[in-house]
Amino acid sequence: MRSELIFGALTHVTNRYQLCQLASKATRKLHKPNTRLQDTTNEVLVRFRGSNPGMPLKPVSHAEAELAEQRRAA
Repeated sequence: MRSELIFGALTHVTNRYQLCQLASKATRKLHKPNTRLQDTTNEVLVRFRGSNPGMPLKPVSHAEAELAEQRRAA
């Protein structure tokens, strides 16, 4: 259920308003056409549960960036 995903994401972001803002921005960036918006939102919350969304990402290698681009195209 989505409530479990939200409470999992709140372990890294204590402010619910900030969580909502970060999740909406990430959902807009990660959303693929012809997919359900709900599925993209759930994926974002799963990612937030595993890592802190407020921290900058580590540099991505060229191979990882290419792999991510292939996943987005699929």
